[in-house]
Amino acid sequence: MGKANPYVHIPKESFPSWIWYAVECVALIVIAFLSAVQITNTFEGLTPEQHNYVITGIFASFFLVWYVLIRSIILKKKILR
Repeated sequence: MGKANPYVHIPKESFPSWIWYAVECVALIVIAFLSAVQITNTFEGLTPEQHNYVITGIFASFFLVWYVLIRSIILKKKILR
């Protein structure tokens, strides 16, 4: 009972763990950018320069909230080990 079947595929041992971090980061980039554009489009009377700064600020706040608050405090997972 103590020996594992040699023909069983265990993803944790063969699949690189860094890919999950890359998938998480790409998903966060897509969600943050689309949300920032949609939120910024609701503001009226912004010049193109102000529009870009608001998009950048909202985009950065998504990263700050996700990686500093949610991931490190609530989920208690370290970003770098």
